Amino acid sequence: MNLEHLNALKQLLSTPRKIAIIPHKNPDGDAIGSTLALWHYAINKGHNASIVSPNDAPKFLKWMPGADKILNFEKQNTQAKSCIGAADVIFTLDFNHLGRVGQMSELLEESSATFVMVDHHQEPSDYAKIMYSDVTMSSTCEMVYHLIGLLGDVNQITKEMANCIYTGIMTDTGSFKFAATTSNTHRVVADLMDRGAEGTEIHHRIYDTNSPSRLHLLGCALKNMVILEEYHTAYITLSQEELDKYNYQKGDTEGFVNYGLTLDGINFAVIFIENKEEGILKISFRSVGDFSVNDFARKHFNGGGHTNAAGGKSEDSIEDTIKYFTSLLPQYQNQLQS
Repeated sequence: MNLEHLNALKQLLSTPRKIAIIPHKNPDGDAIGSTLALWHYAINKGHNASIVSPNDAPKFLKWMPGADKILNFEKQNTQAKSCIGAADVIFTLDFNHLGRVGQMSELLEESSATFVMVDHHQEPSDYAKIMYSDVTMSSTCEMVYHLIGLLGDVNQITKEMANCIYTGIMTDTGSFKFAATTSNTHRVVADLMDRGAEGTEIHHRIYDTNSPSRLHLLGCALKNMVILEEYHTAYITLSQEELDKYNYQKGDTEGFVNYGLTLDGINFAVIFIENKEEGILKISFRSVGDFSVNDFARKHFNGGGHTNAAGGKSEDSIEDTIKYFTSLLPQYQNQLQS
């Protein structure tokens, strides 16, 4: 974070503010962890702060300290709108384009509040007056830890905040295995544990509370996996019918795409998930090495993200989308071999 923006933020927060903290739609562990950690910090500093999420978070994140205080824009619409309308400061965490908040975007665009962006994705837009954008960071949660430090308050990180930050770092790094996990990430995690973060318990709550239907859905996904050895690529499809058959709940497909990368010789993994309600296919891309799924998603599937992890979407059928996707692979064959 550059000095000008840091000083502006310090000045902004020097007096009590009405703060709205916003994660992206379909929030994951990093989005919920970072917003909750910042919410705890703001409340402890005497601000009137609230979190407004575009929609619900997965069940496996609802144990997090303060999660029951998050306003769901879909279910608590009047209260959520009032909170955003009254805010004089709006923090947006773990996204960098207002389009990532779905139906909330128009409300945010109309707000006269001062926007503060904290995010680690590529190619940020310019809606925020104060920006802390760093694509080298493992997670937005790691950035929140550093932000609190830059504000001179690292010693005010409580056990509740430490648990929230640890959760986001752990989930966004694939339990510390992704390339963005640096030695500094581990130093941050060590400090969080010294401040009370319960690593083993957090891992259990996130990864060891599956329902039988989720494991059956995973079995279906793995059965659907197609391996294209020539292109070092594996992809999975899940239709709406299959989701319904296995009683899909929000968050159930989290991490499924990564199974493709556990195969020897696979450098590119994709999952296509049908969403009849929204009329789209939701797509997740993962890679290892230098192949940029961010560039691939932006160019071909109206998406983006990180070099090795990105998302996109298609309005075509599964069959037509797969046909288009596979037609693209020959032009990337050389990149996918490395």
